[in-house]
Amino acid sequence: MTQPLRLIHLEGNQADAELIDSTLRNAGIPCQVKRVHTREDFLAALRQGGFSLILADTTLPSFDGAEALDLARALHPDVPFLFVSGMQGEEFAVDMMQRGATDYISKQRLGRLVPSIRRTLRELDERLERKRAEDALRMSEKQLRQAQKMEAVGRLAGGLAHDFNNLLTVIMGHSQVLLGELSVGSPIRAKIEEMQKAGERAANLIRQLMAFSRKQPVEPKVLPLNSVIGNVEGMLRRLIGEDIQLVVRPDPHNGHVKADPGQLEQVLMNLVVNARDAMPNGGLLAIETSQVELARTPMHHLHPLPLGHYVKLTVTDTGCGMDADVLSHLFEPFFTTKEAHKGTGLGLSTVFGIVTTCGGGIDVWSQVGHGTTFDLYFPRATPQTQTTSAESPQAQPRQGSETILLVEDDSGVRDLVRHELLKTGYQVIEAKNGVEACLTATQQSYHVDLLLTDVVMPGMNGRELAEHLSVIKPNLRVLFMSGYLDDICVNSDMDPHRTTFLQKPFTPDLLLRTVRALLDSSSPGTGPAHLQTPLPSHAPRTARAS
Repeated sequence: MTQPLRLIHLEGNQADAELIDSTLRNAGIPCQVKRVHTREDFLAALRQGGFSLILADTTLPSFDGAEALDLARALHPDVPFLFVSGMQGEEFAVDMMQRGATDYISKQRLGRLVPSIRRTLRELDERLERKRAEDALRMSEKQLRQAQKMEAVGRLAGGLAHDFNNLLTVIMGHSQVLLGELSVGSPIRAKIEEMQKAGERAANLIRQLMAFSRKQPVEPKVLPLNSVIGNVEGMLRRLIGEDIQLVVRPDPHNGHVKADPGQLEQVLMNLVVNARDAMPNGGLLAIETSQVELARTPMHHLHPLPLGHYVKLTVTDTGCGMDADVLSHLFEPFFTTKEAHKGTGLGLSTVFGIVTTCGGGIDVWSQVGHGTTFDLYFPRATPQTQTTSAESPQAQPRQGSETILLVEDDSGVRDLVRHELLKTGYQVIEAKNGVEACLTATQQSYHVDLLLTDVVMPGMNGRELAEHLSVIKPNLRVLFMSGYLDDICVNSDMDPHRTTFLQKPFTPDLLLRTVRALLDSSSPGTGPAHLQTPLPSHAPRTARAS
């Protein structure tokens, strides 16, 4: 044994106690013994804890072994309890074993003591190892269930994103059309502009939802953390209400981090909403940024953080606080303390996912009745040199005369796209799905210059349609569009210089510029620059094999 055996020895006879100690030492069992002989001392030793074995005589002044066994089993039911006595008979020993004693050894036969202790400790180790294995299995099962839940959320989010992006394409598209038809001084122009801005914010929320469900790649940038807070401060003040005082203390040195700005706004929003809900009667909410030298890894992390320079975001409230049990489950998906229909349990798990994806970690302090503090640590980034260039306003898309095969199963999107293409001079053939488009293009002698198709459609999807038509029309140019945010890379063997992807929602101007650029492109290396360089997720991308 490498570590001394810590035990409580309940024994009133000094000579017997010394005999038992020498028996254990001679057998090579080093011990740290806490010897007691009264009920009060025994109870105090039990409450202090820190022992692995109990040895007890059966008879003591004003105290007996049966009562000692009951106390031990009530306070430490898993600790082995061995009787070592010379007074009681076999019937008493059997009774004690049935009540939970581990063994009963006569003082006249102390030779059994050492083997009994060794066997008892071995069985205890086996039980502990089995318990650790069972705990690990339960944790693995729990993580599997959470992973399955997150996968279900991802599938649900993908379907929602598709439907919402189709709706937003119609909303933002018609808003832009109306703005183009209104004079600068029109009294309703400002209202339509606000409607278009709301559509853009909704599109950004959809991208954040997809990023949470791992369906949308994030776009990290080096940016000052203060600017993120400044962008949403007004929204946060409206969100928390008038009975909560918001105090913002920005870092005077304006520390930079590398993160997706939309995700950082989402982190702030989730923390502020939780703080507001924790202060139903009002209170103080403080948001602070600072630069720190990290000397230890924060409590909540995926991987140990390298020590060094970090930017810290601190959100503190004076709300109801959380107890230890709630804190232990804080970042688990779907865990919530809110009433039914008032919380999803995804807010803080989203915060944890975003912060750890940025290479950071989180510390949380909370006390019931005294509020909560979240400290979020992000690796400090070196500010990038900003190059400013005067951007010329986008020119109106050039008129066209080519024939475009439009394939879209959403009637609202199809009507908007058809109207804008016809207005710009293009000839449009439309179909509701891939099968109808395939029959239209192959059975009739239309000269199709460009296929403009949704990616996900019932029956034949857009990729299959494009591959089929490219066999009979090798020079066909293809513009894929989709409301799913994980269709950026369209698995196709078509010429990437004749293929482009347009993410929904898009505006008519972006659609027409993309169509014109693709029609004007020719051989590899001679196409428009915007089709040969990486673009953000909401702009057209060259399709590549995934």
